Amino acid sequence: MRFSSGLVTLSALALLASGCSAFSDSADDDGTTKVAAAFYPLAYVAERVSEGTDTKVDLLTHPGTEPHDLELDVSQTAVVVDADLVVFESGFQPAVDDTVEQNADGATLDATDVVDLLPVDESAAEHEEHAEEEGGEHDHGDADPHFWQDPLRMADLGDAMAEKLADVDGDNAETYRTNAAALRKDLEATDKAFSAGLADCERDTIVVSHDAFGYLEKYGLHIASIVGLSPEAEPTAAVLGELQELIRTEGITTVFSEPLEPALGEDLATDLGLSNGVLDPIEGLIKDAPKGSDYLSLMNANLETLVSANGCR
Repeated sequence: MRFSSGLVTLSALALLASGCSAFSDSADDDGTTKVAAAFYPLAYVAERVSEGTDTKVDLLTHPGTEPHDLELDVSQTAVVVDADLVVFESGFQPAVDDTVEQNADGATLDATDVVDLLPVDESAAEHEEHAEEEGGEHDHGDADPHFWQDPLRMADLGDAMAEKLADVDGDNAETYRTNAAALRKDLEATDKAFSAGLADCERDTIVVSHDAFGYLEKYGLHIASIVGLSPEAEPTAAVLGELQELIRTEGITTVFSEPLEPALGEDLATDLGLSNGVLDPIEGLIKDAPKGSDYLSLMNANLETLVSANGCR
């Protein structure tokens, strides 16, 4: 955020430096429980779990913004300071991590503490096998943050969020837990739909823009990405050559782009004369998203897209 006066900027920063009282004096005056959610999937879970209560969920990553790029301005920092609960995923948005560490005064919920993240170099099946062999205690280095592509991991987050909100707002504890149970039921249905829909396909490999779909490998898919975990990375000539060979040998007909960063997928599809589809990583909502769009509807749309592109029966 830019200010026309340096005095205004210094005043705002002084309020932050003086502690949270400048923002939080009225946090509970109206009985509202305030939740700050770092990016969309976390906000979706918070909305579902808090439905029917006086809970206000603020989304820090605005629609149309790439979550990886988020830098918090003074007003967004104020939301964190004022929140009774901040929900984030450490390592995914460094600016949020820093703001939470320096300014959060209420409770916090780090998704990485309650969701089993996959290592970037392992499939879901390999991860489960190693977890069983080593009693669940194993370190594989860098983790894939895109856990929300697995509905069951989202359900785990919902259960944990219900308990955190119950601690913050005991009067509505039963409502939070009941909502989390209903959310789990919906997410289990989505998980079953993916398992059934992708069980019998002509092809099982998809080419995507960035490496945001690894958790879908639990359904038998193989993921090939143009770039790695960051959608802003540049593809190398070696990777592009490997993808062209993979596309030829596997008979792949579609390259998938993303709503927020469409260029990578579109360019490769055009260069190779292939169809260009859209597969949403659901990291954030697009601006002017159709009414009723939410995590479940986007997951269902992704499933329909995959079934069509891979010739599933």
